[in-house]
Amino acid sequence: MTVAAETGARDAGHARLPRGRAWVFGDDISTDHIAPGRLFHLRTDLLELAKHVMEDADPQFAAAMSPGDFIVGGRNFGLGSSREHAPRIIKLAGVGAVLAQSFARIFFRNAINVGLPVLQCDTSAIAQDDELEVDLAAGEVRDLTTGAVVPFMPLPPVMVTILEDGGLVAHVKKHGGFALPGA
Repeated sequence: MTVAAETGARDAGHARLPRGRAWVFGDDISTDHIAPGRLFHLRTDLLELAKHVMEDADPQFAAAMSPGDFIVGGRNFGLGSSREHAPRIIKLAGVGAVLAQSFARIFFRNAINVGLPVLQCDTSAIAQDDELEVDLAAGEVRDLTTGAVVPFMPLPPVMVTILEDGGLVAHVKKHGGFALPGA
C-alpha cells in the first residue's frame, strides 16, 4: 500500500494503513475470472471493464465492493494469459490489495508494474467480510475481526518503491528513469 493510500485507510501515526473488507475467492482464479474474455471488446475502455472485475468468479463483486476492500485468493491467483488488463482493472475498481497463498508469476509482475499491491501470505484463516488492515512496512495483514496477524512475504525495496510511486510508468516519470532505492 502506498503511504498516501486514499480510501479505506486510517491514520496510524504518520503512515496510513489500508483497511477494508475481505472478499474471499478460491484457488486457481484465472485472468478470465478477473477480466471476462467475453468482454474483450472493452479493453480500450478500462474504466468500463473495471465495472465487471471478478464477474466470472462472483457476479456481485464489482457492484458490492467498496474502495479499499481486499481480494483474498488461495493458490495460483492470476493464472492464464499475460494480459495486463486483469491487475489494472482490479486497481481501477479500487481494490486495496490482492492477498493470496501464491500468484501466477506474470500476474504478480504485471500487478506491481501497474501499482497494485499483491501480497503472498497464508490466507486460509481469512473469512468473507473480515475487516483487514495491511501494513506494508511491518509485513503484516491484521484481521481486525478475529485479531489474527498474518505475516506476508516481504516485497523487495524496489517493488515497494514502485508501488508507492503508483506503478512502473509513474516511477520512471517521477525519477526520470528506473531508480533503485538507496542508489
